[in-house]
Amino acid sequence: MKRIILASLLAVVLGACATAPKEDPVAIRMNDLDQRLARLEKVLANQSLLELSQQIQALQSEVRAVRGGLEELQHGSENSRRQQRDLYGDLDKRLQTLEAGMGAGAAAASSPSGGSLPAPSGSDRANYQAAFELLKNGQYEKARGAFQQFLGTFPDSALSDNAQYWLGETYYVTRDYPQALQSFRTVIDKYPQSRKLADAWLKIGYTYYEQKEWAPARQALQKVVNDFPNSGAATEGSRRLERMTAEGR
Repeated sequence: MKRIILASLLAVVLGACATAPKEDPVAIRMNDLDQRLARLEKVLANQSLLELSQQIQALQSEVRAVRGGLEELQHGSENSRRQQRDLYGDLDKRLQTLEAGMGAGAAAASSPSGGSLPAPSGSDRANYQAAFELLKNGQYEKARGAFQQFLGTFPDSALSDNAQYWLGETYYVTRDYPQALQSFRTVIDKYPQSRKLADAWLKIGYTYYEQKEWAPARQALQKVVNDFPNSGAATEGSRRLERMTAEGR
């Protein structure tokens, strides 16, 4: 009986000795530290990616805000350079697609003088494109003369509504607001089916805004939002209306 008890105790002791290394507290703690370190590295890696993604999204939002808000720079301190940036933003956002097909082979612009066409021997399309190039290059007086001559020479052109709209832009960008209003209203009255209607109404709203005529400005901008809800002009009109509300206009 004693032999059996001694054998049993010996087996227990040997078993404990055999399992002791597996339950070594130092080893357990080292394993735990390894696991925690791995988890920490993973969290830090994910956090870095998250921060990078957030930074990219923030930059993208800023780019969109800059491109979408060039027309909404503070009007009280605008100078001619800032007016050019307004015009370029307008061209880039809403109208380049429409103008892209206006003829890759159009004649290069030459300086119109004395009411002459910028491309005297060219077609209506070539002259329109030449006038438009003058406008994009900031030569507003020359562009104005070119569009006026275009409208007089090609009154039945399919591009007449566009020319009339851009004539209004030459006045708007040089702060001749009464003439700008007249030109934009001509687009609406003379070309009721024009693709420029939304843009013309938007610029009418902007022009009234610049003249501090808040009620007609709001009316014109609201018309853009209501009548052309899926247009880029409606988006810009909404922004300007929000700005007016914030300003208490």
